[in-house]
Amino acid sequence: MVHNRSQFLLLAVAIATFVGHSQGANILGLFPSLSPSHLIIQMSAAKALAEKGHNVTVVTSLKPVVTHKNINVIQVPMTKEEAQQMSDTVGAMAKDDNSNIAVSLLRMSGQMDFMFKKNAETLKDDRVRDLYLNKDNKFDVVLSGYFMNDFQLGFARKVNAPVIVLATMPPMQMLNPLIGNPLEISYVGVNSAEKGKGVPFMQRLTTYATSLGFGLFAYINTKLNKNLYKEVFGDDPNMPEYSEMLKNTSLIFFASHAASEGPIRPNVPAAIEIGGIQIKDTPDPLPQNMADFLGNATDGAILLSLGSNVKGSHLKPDTVVKMFNVLSKLKQRVIWKWEDLEKTPGKSDNILYSKWLPQDDILAHPKVKLFINHAGKGGITEAQYHGKPMLSLPVFADQPQNAEGMIKKGFGRTLSLLTLEEQPFREAILDVLSNPQYTQKVASFSSLYRDRPMTARESVVYWTEYVIRHHGAAHLQSPLVHMNWIAANNIDIYFLFAVILVISILLFKTVVKFILRKFFSKSKKPKKEKKH
Repeated sequence: MVHNRSQFLLLAVAIATFVGHSQGANILGLFPSLSPSHLIIQMSAAKALAEKGHNVTVVTSLKPVVTHKNINVIQVPMTKEEAQQMSDTVGAMAKDDNSNIAVSLLRMSGQMDFMFKKNAETLKDDRVRDLYLNKDNKFDVVLSGYFMNDFQLGFARKVNAPVIVLATMPPMQMLNPLIGNPLEISYVGVNSAEKGKGVPFMQRLTTYATSLGFGLFAYINTKLNKNLYKEVFGDDPNMPEYSEMLKNTSLIFFASHAASEGPIRPNVPAAIEIGGIQIKDTPDPLPQNMADFLGNATDGAILLSLGSNVKGSHLKPDTVVKMFNVLSKLKQRVIWKWEDLEKTPGKSDNILYSKWLPQDDILAHPKVKLFINHAGKGGITEAQYHGKPMLSLPVFADQPQNAEGMIKKGFGRTLSLLTLEEQPFREAILDVLSNPQYTQKVASFSSLYRDRPMTARESVVYWTEYVIRHHGAAHLQSPLVHMNWIAANNIDIYFLFAVILVISILLFKTVVKFILRKFFSKSKKPKKEKKH
């Protein structure tokens, strides 16, 4: 009896292990963006799925800093020449005034050609092509990392799997059409509307003009994507037309949380917000040198990082000198992200330079009182989550608008990196450090930002498994996806009404003329004289 019971228990354990293991889906992540900050968000989503027992294969050009034992990484790295070209491209962007995002994107379109071409080359790599050429490979869903690279969605068709777009931004003009999300430019523009207020005329005019710029950039980008789609998938006659291929997106994961960040807007069910996916529930221990450095910061500490793309060598030398002159004289300790440790801005006991920073873990440290950043979406999100006030020095793309939105919420201040001077830089730092209102407002927001029915990780897992269970999410698709601009805006109906109105007016005019003609013709008839 005991022997039989033991055998039964072993069999039950074996079956449970087999069933549990068999429930793990095969997920493909296409994350070839050349931006390390984008990759951190994308890999954080992949890690959440890997932690749930799914088998995740990731295609990337950069070496991920976020990984997991269940993630198989296929890296198609840049050559030294490509890495230098990428650095030069970012450096060129950093030297322009990019305060208007639409104008900035139009200016950057030529500079970004290299990024798109590298994206296409990654997908054409033999190891990547083997993912669909080898019929033994089966994928249940594809996560497509977004960087204006809609042509990449064709890869999901090649592996015969539904696709989820993973965006590192909130709902926006270039992404919304994939799922039929309404644009709502009257109040959902580049900048958030102020709480409890409508949007004034000038701001609506500005966002409308910006949307026209986005429209022009989207037109240019569509032509580029069509060419890349043909280049990568044109040898397969079974692939649909580019415009038809775009209509197969199941969901979009947006790195946002409108309920706290605003503005409140309508989203279709296929828009899933996962803002803060890269933030750990419990911070990891810091490297010993950083832990000791912050632990001894009796007057608090400052974190300075201009993101993963902008390097110290991209900044004007005199700007670096001005920053060092101010920071080295502060009583607070400063952790400064700086790539070339052989050529630092200068030596000071209160400054610790580091090539790489565990940014999320540092911001979670209680001694950090200020975050000087470039207003990247990821960095601002982490600072908001941990309740840290900011001083933003935006560089390009969405950063100036992110900084402006942060200021409107009262979380800190911003300065132009291109025109940075010592006195305004020092005054801004001291203002944010000494004025408790910045800290109070961002701390209040932090509580709101964390209050959700599901965490970002739980949302990624649930909705990815939802798409897998239903083999896509066509039932969530808005009819707007299949409508052209004329139908979507009822232009044809308005045209019909206009035609009816014009015909009615012409008929009315004809009838009135006819009646008047009859009336006057009768009144003009000569009366017959009576005979006497």
